[in-house]
Amino acid sequence: MSEAMLRLDAVDKFYGPIDEGVHAVRAVSMTVEKGEIIALLGSSGCGKTSTLRMVAGFEAVSRGRIHLAGREVQSLAPVRRNVAMAFEGYSLYPTVSVRDNIAFALKAARLAEAEVARRVGAVAEMLEITDILDRFPHSISGGQQQRASLARALIRKADLHLLDEPMGQLEPQLRTLLRGRIKHFIKERGLTAILVTHDQTEANALADRIAVMEGGVLQQYASPAEIKERPANLFTGTFVGEPPMNVFPASVAEAGGRLHIDLQGGLDLVYDLADFAAPVRERMLAARDVVIGVRPHAVRRAATGAPATVVANQWLGDQSHIAARFAGGAIVLVEHDRAALAEGAPITVAIRPEDLHLFDAATGQAISHGQALAG
Repeated sequence: MSEAMLRLDAVDKFYGPIDEGVHAVRAVSMTVEKGEIIALLGSSGCGKTSTLRMVAGFEAVSRGRIHLAGREVQSLAPVRRNVAMAFEGYSLYPTVSVRDNIAFALKAARLAEAEVARRVGAVAEMLEITDILDRFPHSISGGQQQRASLARALIRKADLHLLDEPMGQLEPQLRTLLRGRIKHFIKERGLTAILVTHDQTEANALADRIAVMEGGVLQQYASPAEIKERPANLFTGTFVGEPPMNVFPASVAEAGGRLHIDLQGGLDLVYDLADFAAPVRERMLAARDVVIGVRPHAVRRAATGAPATVVANQWLGDQSHIAARFAGGAIVLVEHDRAALAEGAPITVAIRPEDLHLFDAATGQAISHGQALAG
């Protein structure tokens, strides 16, 4: 990809006077390439919806600039931006049928009646709403209204498609089915889309890149794999991933030609110096006080390692989630087989150097991931 469809340059949003009101979005800069699907991922109040609404033109930009399809648009009215948006609150026209709601933009563009019918039928079939096309919004469920709103947005010819929690009202089985269809629909037509969601599965399934937000700040903007394997900071590391990353305060020292990571409770993880590249060792030793992280899927029971005591063991139908007391806190392991472990059972866990994530305790910024230097 080489052509930027959207660029945000140091965009701020204040609710209230600038520099005095609620600072909802803080100097967000990001680029969306033509044909990309981007997910804005974060918890409620993180700034993702405010960012989306500024792009759409429904919220004023307090500071910064927005460029869309080669035009500076932050001062343009929504109707002049050529953006299609599926709202979380549906916003269907109540006095016309679902069919006419979906077809509205096509009819306004004066497309032939047969072409309108063909396109509406195709998007309705894709979203499993062909049976409600002749009904009115008040007579259908919230999930059906949400799919009708999504169909109306996707059918439009626009520079950018903005999807605000587009499947939040759908049952899990239908949501799983539609994710793949929607991604194929967008990619097949070369559309550019931004998805707002708090659902990590949805973001990972649909997006080429994910923008993780918290406190109005863009914490990391990268591919799903990059965010999972190389989180930029402690927040991203613990926010993305299910179950969440295990984290423990620690200190790092070199002694006897080995690298010691000292945890609470007198636990000491010891590794050969050769387990880490020289630049990684230097940064670990320079930081001294760190937070180590390890994904639950990477924690293993082994014959040798650090001691832990089981406090819970849950079989979820396809994997076991084992929680154990460890290093003054708790550690969670995920195993794909049913584990015969009772509460109070002693276990020994091993954490391989390639599975370690280290963060600076003072700043939260990543120091290293496995054997590779962060950054």
